[in-house]
Amino acid sequence: MSALICALIVLTTAVPTMAHGDDAHATTMSWTFDPWIVLPIVVISFLYVAGRIRLSRRVQRSDRMHWHDLFFWGGMLTLAGAIISPLHWLGERLFTFHMIEHEIVMAVSAPLIVLARPIALLLWALPKRARRVAGAVLQAPLIRRSWAWCTESTIATVIHGVAIWGWHLPYLFDAAVTNTAMHRLQHLCFFATAVLFWWAVVWKNDHGAPAWHLFVTMVHTSILGALMALSLRVLYIAQTQTATAWGLTPLEDQQLAGMIMWIPAGTIYAAAAMAMLALWIRGSSEPGAHNA
Repeated sequence: MSALICALIVLTTAVPTMAHGDDAHATTMSWTFDPWIVLPIVVISFLYVAGRIRLSRRVQRSDRMHWHDLFFWGGMLTLAGAIISPLHWLGERLFTFHMIEHEIVMAVSAPLIVLARPIALLLWALPKRARRVAGAVLQAPLIRRSWAWCTESTIATVIHGVAIWGWHLPYLFDAAVTNTAMHRLQHLCFFATAVLFWWAVVWKNDHGAPAWHLFVTMVHTSILGALMALSLRVLYIAQTQTATAWGLTPLEDQQLAGMIMWIPAGTIYAAAAMAMLALWIRGSSEPGAHNA
């Protein structure tokens, strides 16, 4: 683990010896202001603030909402940090940082936003008539049944797993690297399916079943990471083609990316599984738990 951390520090401070053509931005870390990414984040953040202000005028006590706010802003800031900050710029040039970006989106931002449960505040930001229409749409039988199905533990785990494995097929991953629309779709799939998964884990069941699904997710993502890290040949040609500019061979870049998915990301899922298991054991030992 210490070797992995040292390698990341070296990469962030290294100066590339070659760039993509003569583009000046290729040698200078920069923020990514893609309107398809920035605009939704700004709009959702604005609606959340407006909803909080409007609701605070109606509700005198909001102790619990304070924690929701911390979760929401933690999720939004880490999401912006992953796909807008220079981390995204680095991810376009090194597979290692691209993997860090994706793991932040799926294993940090998504669960924080799920814990915040921001839908109610976002609706409160809307005008009264629009709020009623939006509420009616969300309560429609088809929407409710679809959401209930997608956030059933096994279904959500499978959907999220398929998204992770599918987008890490070398052909699809390299296509996302070389095509902007595909890259946006990749980020959307990772984030949306992660929200479904974490919603099922946090809100849909007692703590025993979520611990199992977190463990399953840890295992299959660790296997995928191990396949990348232990591979003896380069699988992701387009993603690793600029690794030599940063002092790595393409294979080393791929292997380091695999280690990121294998160890740090796996640790997050394992820690969450252990927390859920502890909550389940504590709940089972409470008086009257077996008679509930």
